[in-house]
Amino acid sequence: MRLIKIRKTDRPKRLKLLVLNGPNLNLLGVREPNIYGRKTYSDLTAAIAAECKKRRIRVRFLQSNSEGVLVTAIQNAYRRFDGIIINPAAYTHTSVALLDAVKAVGIPTVEVHLSDVSVREDFRQVSFIRAAAEKTIMGKGIDGYLEAVAYLDEKYGGGAGQ
Repeated sequence: MRLIKIRKTDRPKRLKLLVLNGPNLNLLGVREPNIYGRKTYSDLTAAIAAECKKRRIRVRFLQSNSEGVLVTAIQNAYRRFDGIIINPAAYTHTSVALLDAVKAVGIPTVEVHLSDVSVREDFRQVSFIRAAAEKTIMGKGIDGYLEAVAYLDEKYGGGAGQ
């Protein structure tokens, strides 16, 4: 029997994802549970981490109420991450800076919203980030983030974890 040595370059690449959450998502479970549900931000990150572990994906999380912190995180992701999952929250409807950052780094990005913003207030109908996102998932709660992980894994990671 002959053993074949696998070189490092022959191994499947492990996808690296950055999950960004904007203002007030740290208050999940408290803020308007009739819209956003009763699960907490810790529940959200735990569910995503479990899905990524199952798929052999490395993942990092950042939640910030500050637009500049989110922009800096996107810029710092350049050449470090293979995909971004972002819920810009209120910045969805106002932030050209987040749009420009995602366009500048060219990292495949999925926009996620816990609620279905398409059936909410008029001002929520505008999404600046959507112009740079490959896909938008809304109205699926935490499962929307898991769908985003699956999408990026299947498209860029070969879906090796499933």
